[in-house]
Amino acid sequence: MEPVSPASPAPHLRRTPVQQRSAERLTRILDACAELLDESGYEELSTRGVAARAGVPIGSVYRFFGNKRALADALAHRNLDSYAERISGRLAELPAGDWRGALDAVLDEYVAMKRTMPGFALIDFGYRIPLGAPAAGANREVAHLLAELLAGHVGRGADEELRRAVLVSVEAADALLQLAFRVETAGDEAIVAETREMLRAYLARLLD
Repeated sequence: MEPVSPASPAPHLRRTPVQQRSAERLTRILDACAELLDESGYEELSTRGVAARAGVPIGSVYRFFGNKRALADALAHRNLDSYAERISGRLAELPAGDWRGALDAVLDEYVAMKRTMPGFALIDFGYRIPLGAPAAGANREVAHLLAELLAGHVGRGADEELRRAVLVSVEAADALLQLAFRVETAGDEAIVAETREMLRAYLARLLD
């Protein structure tokens, strides 16, 4: 199976880095943004604070981002790219057609990122400010990505029926996993397990 290409350059960037030095600086800025989101939340986030944490001049932040909202959006974009890469790697190790294994990879990688990736609990793939608010448009983008991955893995087209089923699955899983992480900081294992069973039962009618 061919790996899925990362998303196009983040539309929230004022300027796309060309040189390696600029790309490394952008990475430091986004890393700093993620750390500060975990430490103090979105309301306390500032471009000046991000610059200080990243060890770059404030002008370097404004070279890429107009405000902290653009920073948060770019971080979400980077998270989605990372998620796509991680899932693609997992699927490459599975037998073709093993949709349950693919579903496990999709769910397990999300939970792992939620537990370990700085800033992910607040931002994940879209703008969730205040915490828990729906990420407008983000779930549709995630569903499009997952439909393409799943279709390639099981050897069928990503037709309208599959895309709709994956979108419903993403929306349902999003709500349940938010609940799991409200119940337990690290994610309630029982709710994660229930989410897995629900998704398997729902998708079996289409993929078995």
